[in-house]
Amino acid sequence: MSYKTIVGLEIHVELSTKTKAFCGCENAYGREPNTCTCPVCLGLPGATPVLNKGAVERAIEIATAFHMTINHKSTFSRKNYFYPDLTKGYQITQTDEAIANDGYIEIDSESGEPKKIGIHQIQLEEDTGKSLHTDQGTTLMDYNRCGVPLVEIVTDPDMSSGLEARLFLEKLRNTLRYLGVSDVKMEEGSLRCDVNVNIKDTESGERSAISEVKNLNSFRAVEKAIDYEVNRQIELMEKGETELRATRRWDDAKNETVVMRVKHTANDYRFAPEGDLGPLFIDDAWIEEVQSRMAELPDAKVERFIDQYGLKEYDAKVICGSKTVADFYEEVARHFDDYEMLSNWFMTEFLRRIEVTDDGEMDVPFEAEDFAYLLEQIKSSKINNNAGKKVFRKMCEEGKKPKAIIDEEGLAQIGDVAEIEAFVKEVLDENPESVEQYRNGKDRVVGFLVGQVMKKSRGKANPQMANELLTKFLKQ
Repeated sequence: MSYKTIVGLEIHVELSTKTKAFCGCENAYGREPNTCTCPVCLGLPGATPVLNKGAVERAIEIATAFHMTINHKSTFSRKNYFYPDLTKGYQITQTDEAIANDGYIEIDSESGEPKKIGIHQIQLEEDTGKSLHTDQGTTLMDYNRCGVPLVEIVTDPDMSSGLEARLFLEKLRNTLRYLGVSDVKMEEGSLRCDVNVNIKDTESGERSAISEVKNLNSFRAVEKAIDYEVNRQIELMEKGETELRATRRWDDAKNETVVMRVKHTANDYRFAPEGDLGPLFIDDAWIEEVQSRMAELPDAKVERFIDQYGLKEYDAKVICGSKTVADFYEEVARHFDDYEMLSNWFMTEFLRRIEVTDDGEMDVPFEAEDFAYLLEQIKSSKINNNAGKKVFRKMCEEGKKPKAIIDEEGLAQIGDVAEIEAFVKEVLDENPESVEQYRNGKDRVVGFLVGQVMKKSRGKANPQMANELLTKFLKQ
């Protein structure tokens, strides 16, 4: 039998606005519990929501980045359900008339070919509060997060493996980070993802029940959960067993999904129009205004790096994979214009020694000008490449200036012709048999003689000059 994997994602992204979605409370992570609240976000009687303009504009940016149709009219609804973290007993959200529809994100598929993953819609809504479960068996509620603006991004079921889902999420997160619309930190809950996965028997057309997997705290967990579910569902289908649609959670310790609840019926949230909020109208002028001040997107930056700096496509994609890395590259490039050499050092020494976190951040213990200075010393042969790597390692470990390291370690190359010539003559006098071998047509002996010059100069002689001088004297 052969099977097709069908994966769709529901992604919640908290927006980086100063205030919450429908009130003036501060939108901030890590404050003392229940200090960023007011009658509106606590759902007290008589409190009326007012839509945050900044949240709308961030949604417009996201929709633009993902090639979506931005609807000139969208509406808000009340999604009714009971849970302690939902203070009003309903969530303000969008359903059939969302802010944007029909977009896509293009990824490099497992085959290496580009693949477009459809985005069905994005909708504006508010976040819920946060439950804190204590060791004593009680549950405490922190309502600071209640009312924080979200976009829910609903994909089409276009992904066919855990790897594709991870690649999609990485591209999505990187784009949102470039836009600056969210800090997209999974550990802080500003990016959350639920997975819907099932399989289809390509011969019979039979499909397994969809599993919705929650409690995914990393992109790697998303990938592993999908792969686990696919294998589990194939095993059930081959045994002839069926199951009801269920919500499952990912258990990191066991590396498996665990049933949370079985869905005997479809969810009935009793959606109703949000009577306190009228329709949201977005005209073309507003869209154009927002788009005019959008940040450069990752794909556009990759293309620009290829054109402006002459980078290879692979190198440009790696460097632009993190906005902070790309920004630092450009900062160094303002002081050092050998972009190929700069790219080579970024792809090897820099990214090997400077850690880029999952949040796309990095701690660089030196300035861009320091890096440019080091590369200029290497390019001008004032120090050799190996010495340059040694200096760079110390810059990373100790944060010292490259000039200070070069001076302290005595790494500056000897570039004086007379001084190198003296070493060359000594080496030729001490190795007459090598001289004879060269004159008998064995050119490779020059490499040995250069090594002897470098040994005599304690590695400080400019090897290119040593080679040229040796060749010159050997031909006399």
